Amino acid sequence: MEITEIRVHLRNEDKLKAFATVTFDNCFVVRNMKIIEGNKGLILCMPSRKLSDGSYKDIAHPINMEFRKLLEDKVMACYEAEIKKEAPSAKSCEPF
Repeated sequence: MEITEIRVHLRNEDKLKAFATVTFDNCFVVRNMKIIEGNKGLILCMPSRKLSDGSYKDIAHPINMEFRKLLEDKVMACYEAEIKKEAPSAKSCEPF
């Protein structure tokens, strides 16, 4: 499976830094991934829904560590590129 597009929408909130939308093989899209500032740095959270007991469950997620790392690395690279675009003197970069 190939990641063919990543869109990052920056947020100006305390913990929520951005939303990400990822397209796979030009035919499947996962929206509402979140880039969150955690206690140990930025983390990529999968889209989730709230259960009746108040807990949350991912509705889409990687099923192995290798693909999770690949996905996180590419989304975080796009996030960093978007941050640089917002800086007045920074150049944009293409993460792919």
